[in-house]
Amino acid sequence: MGFRLTAIRRASLSASKAASKCVEVQKGYLAVYVGEKQKRFVIPISYLNTPLFQDLLSQAEQEFGYDHPMGRLTIPCSEYVFQDITSQINGL
Repeated sequence: MGFRLTAIRRASLSASKAASKCVEVQKGYLAVYVGEKQKRFVIPISYLNTPLFQDLLSQAEQEFGYDHPMGRLTIPCSEYVFQDITSQINGL
């Protein structure tokens, strides 16, 4: 019985370390991954209502569908294009 509890505790500590490596996203924001290097951007959820960002989401749907193997929202454009679009959204 002692061996099993040790294994469970070790697994729990391992899971805690993995969870601590994940970066929390502040309420009202969303993490997206962009470009070939999958750079992480944290954007306000208000972007989801803009036509420019909805176009990016449509491109992501066409390329990856709704069941992306990485389990995260990936935008299929370059970082430069993404930053340009977010700059335009901020200027609206």
